Amino acid sequence: MKRTATGIALLASTLCAALAMHAQTTPAKDPWWKHAAIYEIYPRSFGDTNGDGLGDLNGITAHMGYLNQLGVDTIWIAPMYPSPQVDFGYDISDYVAVAPEYGTMADFDEMMASARQHHIRVVLDFVLNHTSDKHKWFLESASSRTNPKADWYVWNDGVPADGPNVGAYQKRWVQQSNHGPVVPPNNWKSGFGGSAWEWVPARQQFYYHKFYKQQPDLNWRNPAVEKAMYDVIRFWLDRGVAGFRLDAVPTLFEDTQLRNEPERGGINAQGDPNLRDIYTNNLPEVHDVMRKMRAIVDSYPGDRVLIGETYLPNAQAMLAWYGGDKLNELQLPMDMRLGFNSKNANHLDATHFRTVLTEEQTVLRNAQSLLVFDNHDNPRSWNRFGDGKHDPQIARILSTVLYTTPATAMTYYGAELGMTTQTPTRKGDVRDPIGITGWPKEKGRDGERTPMQWTPGPQAGFSTNPNTWLPVEPTYKSINVQSELADPHSLLTWNRTLLKLRSSDPVMRHGSMLLLDVTNESVLSYMRVLGKRAIVVSLNMSAVPQTVHLDLSAARIMPRKATPLLVEGSSLGAKQDATEITLQPFGTMVAEIP
Repeated sequence: MKRTATGIALLASTLCAALAMHAQTTPAKDPWWKHAAIYEIYPRSFGDTNGDGLGDLNGITAHMGYLNQLGVDTIWIAPMYPSPQVDFGYDISDYVAVAPEYGTMADFDEMMASARQHHIRVVLDFVLNHTSDKHKWFLESASSRTNPKADWYVWNDGVPADGPNVGAYQKRWVQQSNHGPVVPPNNWKSGFGGSAWEWVPARQQFYYHKFYKQQPDLNWRNPAVEKAMYDVIRFWLDRGVAGFRLDAVPTLFEDTQLRNEPERGGINAQGDPNLRDIYTNNLPEVHDVMRKMRAIVDSYPGDRVLIGETYLPNAQAMLAWYGGDKLNELQLPMDMRLGFNSKNANHLDATHFRTVLTEEQTVLRNAQSLLVFDNHDNPRSWNRFGDGKHDPQIARILSTVLYTTPATAMTYYGAELGMTTQTPTRKGDVRDPIGITGWPKEKGRDGERTPMQWTPGPQAGFSTNPNTWLPVEPTYKSINVQSELADPHSLLTWNRTLLKLRSSDPVMRHGSMLLLDVTNESVLSYMRVLGKRAIVVSLNMSAVPQTVHLDLSAARIMPRKATPLLVEGSSLGAKQDATEITLQPFGTMVAEIP
């Protein structure tokens, strides 16, 4: 299934000449993360070096050269700690070790050394909200009400099943104790289905779990828990990691009164009522923890970073996660509003994109935004944004937005190739527990976690084992690193060129951003400006041709000839006027005005 662009002009030689001609003194040194291109690696799926069908740390090391050539400068590794793998690593049983299936601590150190040699920083996933129920902390906590870790998790006696305020949802989860029938204390539900409370006979109590029952929530109101988790942070910072991506970080605290969540109406894929999680998500206490963590990472050299998994509704809510004007909490909360906004996730919307980009420059003020279009929890952007006809062009638009705005960029393995979501068609093939419990309405996240496609050979070059942990997607014969590196018109080549432009051109690194043609509902246009140089970006987000008239005078740039750097489906040729351009359906233009 060949997916090369039609009419692409990748002017790599022109780009290199332009960069050499316009090299200039860099402004005051920014922290590295302000310009970073962060690449998420799902370790189970990236590279298998021992033939067991499962990716490992040595598989990351083996491909460090590719990552460097691609142009990413930071990798974020999804959890590689020991785990029962109920949630594929997000149920951690030991925070300061490496899972045997992924390798050893010596393998980790070797990977870190290779990353340094290739000028790549390593960010680790840090799961703060919960542990595995097999973690030694929980095993001790669950054993009695009097042990030293009895208060390390969120425990509750429950309420009588025939109590006056017990709802139908609670009664579904009746548990029998020595004191008579009891039910969970409220209607809180797990994000993966069912009640968020699980009974433990040894304690005659329920524990709270925001996610799977095998992921009990830590009690962050206990100072001993805080200290233990901060010690974990220091352990990995001492080994040289550049920072942490904080998983599900808004969920650290719960309402002490255990009030019922308000119902929103309807039911989810697991048959549970839809709730507004105002008592279990984004409580104000979490910001005190963020400030303490920020102080820890700031005490280390090298501009260590905290990245937050933050699905937030607007820029004002995001600003709080930076620490407001003090900027003393997360350096990089993830802005999911472009990549995962439910209203706009299935099509491009120039107005929506323009609104978000405007808010990032105004509401966020001096804070650095972080854009994300793909991750391990959502169908790939190729499928979510694609229309089935112009998918390659749409993929180029998303990459262009990701890498040409002033935001820090985060991508996901395989997005640079055009890997697609391979949703299981049979329940028996599902590995993700949420897909098993929610089938057929919820089919899980296996589809976006398939093995990386390196070659057109067996198992796409991911493994020598024909029984990989998830099947390789059928597109691997043409959609793979080896084939796309050889194709000057491939999506991989497009991404490499964008990343080179982003890292090397002073305009893209330090230039201001000015939105153009701001009433156009079909085309998103903007300009990056530094001194007398500018780079103009224009993206047709519609399925019909568009002629765009761009007024560059606001940047004090008079209409003059432009040199195309990256063009697909555009009338702009070499040395033509950039103020009037015709873009084909989902066409893209990136042009320099020298």
